[in-house]
Order: sequence, then structure tokens, then C-alpha cells
Amino acid sequence: WFNSHRGMLESQFSLVGDDGNKNMEDIQEPLTKESENIFTFWCSGRICCEGMLVELKLLKRQDLVGVISTAMKPAHDQVHVRVDMSPEDMDSFIFCIANKKSSLRLAKEMNDLATYCPERRPADKFDIPGSYFIMSEVAEVASAMLDAKMISMFRKYPDAIDTIHFSDQFTGPKPGEDQQPLELPQGKQVLIFVFNIMTGKDKTLEEAIEDTKPLMQLVFYCLDKVKRYKLSREAKTKADKNRTRVTENHWRSIHAVKAEKAAEEREKKRREIKERIREIEDPEKQRKMEERENRREKKKSQPKMKQLKVN
Repeated sequence: WFNSHRGMLESQFSLVGDDGNKNMEDIQEPLTKESENIFTFWCSGRICCEGMLVELKLLKRQDLVGVISTAMKPAHDQVHVRVDMSPEDMDSFIFCIANKKSSLRLAKEMNDLATYCPERRPADKFDIPGSYFIMSEVAEVASAMLDAKMISMFRKYPDAIDTIHFSDQFTGPKPGEDQQPLELPQGKQVLIFVFNIMTGKDKTLEEAIEDTKPLMQLVFYCLDKVKRYKLSREAKTKADKNRTRVTENHWRSIHAVKAEKAAEEREKKRREIKERIREIEDPEKQRKMEERENRREKKKSQPKMKQLKVN
């Protein structure tokens, strides 16, 4: 796949295979082997984007369990593309179109989609074949992104496009209930594409790889399109309000969590003091300590009054 697409990538980026940690003279093999079935490479040096990460996720063919799993539940080799846009080259919007299975997973797992546009709508109103679903923060964005060029690609490669996800608030998967960050995560401007390499009975691997070339051209088309696209005044106002609301809700929830922890600490301390009082053998001393503790708690529970000095 890499050798087939290398010329196209080098025509778009000045550096192909640069991960930012190596000198270009030291790069012998642009592909980085992450595991037995995952390979990645980084492209940089193009206007309006900070770089592009391409991940080749191949089916596990090294072990029997992987082979049996693939046979029972058919899957495909995939190409995952992530473009990191320059902040000034993407407006405030979130848009995603994905097949039914992936859209269900993304709506549930991805923080930006779950927060800003969890509702999934069928894409058939755009005459897109297959069971694709759209998640869009603002309705006008879906109409703008799904232009004639994009729709023609869905019609020509109905099974090859798994996911297209554009976001200015991308922070990855949702954190768990016990993993809420104290600081509001800084959203990144990204374009994410997932393509299936559609091999089969009537298509060789070489032919399937050749079919992904127009899909990679679609990536570059979308990159330039997103750079040019601007929200209407109404949509921009709505998007800004959404981001303000999310920020306020985050700090409100953090404050609630902190208040709950403080209350738990106070209750724990109160129980420890009462336990120490119960352990006192001298009844008189125990009674005095109880009275002193009761007075202290009563004083703490009373509302604080501000004293005004009168001259």
C-alpha cells in the first residue's frame, strides 16, 4: 500500500516518513512497525495542516485465533488517516458520517461526538447508498460537506468508506466516570478518515489497493475544502454557545466532585473523633469531650455573620 501511494503522498507533503524524532538522513524505512499487524508513518510539510498520520491496520494473520475470528466475523484491512489542521484553518464545527456499526460505536465512545452531536440521522436524504449515519453539530455543515464530489465517492466506493469525522474539539475517547480530568481537555482540529481495503473473490489485493488512491485524493480535497469553509453567522453563534456551555458544565461538575470529596473527608474526620471519644475510659472526661465536640459542630453549622465596624 505504501509503495503504491508514495508518489501521491510526496506530491502533497515535503516530508513523508518523518515522525519528528529522527533526522531525515537517518530514515531508512518510512514505515514504523507498531505491532505485527499495525504500521504507521507521518507526513508533514503542507499548507493549512500540521501533519498527517497514516495507520495501516491489517487483519491478524499471525495467529490462529485471529484467522478464525476473521472467518466467523468478516472484517477488512483498514487505512486510518488523521490530519491535524492548523487552528486558524478550521472553523468551529463537528461533523461525522459513518456506517451503521461504526456510527453506533463512535457516538458512544468519542468525547466530541457524545458531547456536541450524539444524535445519529440516516444519510439517505443525501442519496448516499448503504446504511450510513450522520452526526452533525449544525445542520448546515452536513449539507456543505456532503457536496457532489463527496457523494459521488460514496456511490462509487459504497463499502470502502467506513468513517469520515471532522472536529475542532477532538479529545479522543470519553473518559470514564472515575477518570474525569480536572482541567478541561484542549480540543484539537482534526480530520479523520477510515477506509476499508476491499479484497474479495472478484478483486485482488493490488486492485483493492489501487481503489484506495481516489479515497486518498478525497482526503486532500476535504483538507482544502475545510480550510475554505466558514460557518454562517447564526451557525457560528450556536457553535460558540455550545462550547461555552460545555466549558461551564465541566467546571460545574468539577466543583461538585470537589465538594463531594470535601464532605466525605469531613464525615470521615467526624467519625474518627467520635471513635476516639468512645475509647476514653473516664466517663467525665468522655462527657466533656463530647460536649466540646458538639459545641464545635454547632458553631461550624451556624451561618457566618459579617461584622461591621461602626466608628
